[in-house]
Amino acid sequence: QLFREIAPGKNRGVYLLGHLTAVHDRMLPLLGLGDQRYPNLYKTFVESADKTVSDLPTAEDLRNYWKETNNILSEKFSKLSITEWFQRHNAVSETDFAKEPHRNKLNIIVNRTNHLASHLGQLLLLKTKATE
Repeated sequence: QLFREIAPGKNRGVYLLGHLTAVHDRMLPLLGLGDQRYPNLYKTFVESADKTVSDLPTAEDLRNYWKETNNILSEKFSKLSITEWFQRHNAVSETDFAKEPHRNKLNIIVNRTNHLASHLGQLLLLKTKATE
């Protein structure tokens, strides 16, 4: 099911799972919470289009990476204080943050939540197609 296209000519479910895992994994250094666990996924699932890389991790491995990444993020998020959520993230300079304080860690989470919701909607289309 994960190897089916969402729609003809569109991304496959396996690509979306890898893409979401790579983006979430990259939040660790972006938010100053540690190093990426799977930096190799970024090139395959963010910098490259679906079906352009032939050597993909298995669906089972991607599911495990997804679960582990989100468990780590959840653990790290639970330890952040309210003040820390409103501090700058590592992709914005101190100078720019002084001018644009909305470019904080919480803003990254809001952005990534919207990104996740969009792709989860696509993945639900696969589930719907499988039951038809």
